[in-house]
Amino acid sequence: MFHVKQGSPPALRFLDEALAGLQRRDLLRQRPTPNESGATSFCSNDYLALARRPTPPRQAGAGASRLVSGERAEHGEVERLAAELVGTPEALAFTSGYAANVGTVAALATAGDLIVSDAFNHASLIDGARLSRARIEIVPHLDLAAIDQALHLPRSGRAFVITESYFSMDADAPDLTSLRRMCDAQNACLIVDEAHALGVLGPEGRGLCAQQKIQPDVLIGTFGKAFGAGGAFVAGCPSLMAWLWNRARTFVFSTGLSPAVAAAAAQGIRTSMEQPELREKVTSAGQLLRSRLTELGVAPRGFGHIIPWVVGEAAAAVQLAKLIRVQGIDVLAVRPPSVPEGTARLRLTVTAAHEKADIDRAVEAFRNALGELKERRMEPPWQAGS
Repeated sequence: MFHVKQGSPPALRFLDEALAGLQRRDLLRQRPTPNESGATSFCSNDYLALARRPTPPRQAGAGASRLVSGERAEHGEVERLAAELVGTPEALAFTSGYAANVGTVAALATAGDLIVSDAFNHASLIDGARLSRARIEIVPHLDLAAIDQALHLPRSGRAFVITESYFSMDADAPDLTSLRRMCDAQNACLIVDEAHALGVLGPEGRGLCAQQKIQPDVLIGTFGKAFGAGGAFVAGCPSLMAWLWNRARTFVFSTGLSPAVAAAAAQGIRTSMEQPELREKVTSAGQLLRSRLTELGVAPRGFGHIIPWVVGEAAAAVQLAKLIRVQGIDVLAVRPPSVPEGTARLRLTVTAAHEKADIDRAVEAFRNALGELKERRMEPPWQAGS
């Protein structure tokens, strides 16, 4: 737990006031304790329930940047499997999804270029765009007309359109077919982050680009969610890989991905392809939980295995999460700046580890929490259909 108190050195005293301000607005994030109570988690990104597998016996660390002496056979194997998964010639492994996004965007775009970015893009994509020094046009979420308009703005350099394929806070998706068509018409580069889709959505879990039968110029995926390991990858043509090898600072100046983690990621990709029943279980669990929440009068957003329950104010989301958590169901209250002001929410996720009994217990906990709010004569803290 973080305790806000006056005790910092004079040069950092401003942090005490800033933290106190976050606390007053119910926006102060605390360091969580390990889940040792046996609570059933509905906030994990371990969608195929592969993260608890034993790590394959491999060397723990790469020892250096891969450009120096850190290159290992495990890197080549997981990159081969990642490229095969998403249907590209090559892939390059990074130490995290954040590193992959920041490094890739900043390496491709530069001053004079135009970046068209969805307003709900992940912070790592936003930071990469800022570091690139390109002109950034932020467009309303999933607004194709706004993207098309931005691509027609006068520009002296190249253009890039950046989006996620499955937005993790709203569980919705862009029209990737139309985006591909727009980018082709304006000679723009399409960058798609498939982090939350791969392993679960699309044919054989190959993602929503595969489902919509399009190939982005740059496809970014993660090993740390459905594949139960860590790290991430960027996939595309050989020239893209060569450029990132030379110019992606988060790759060049970082110790290579742990060989043990790379081996675990490769195993996770193989398992996802060899055991489609895991993916089918996630899909069924998502449909069941969505329908049961709807019966309670909740209107979950989007589709699929991520189930956003928009509450409204941060204090209400925190209170509702606490009422559910004391019943042995671990849920997460997502607050600004992760989501826009006034749209704090419970972000529920289902995994292949969830049985029907787990969902039954979760729904009962939600029902009890809403009943307690009613007993306190409090209105439900969300707006139906929001």
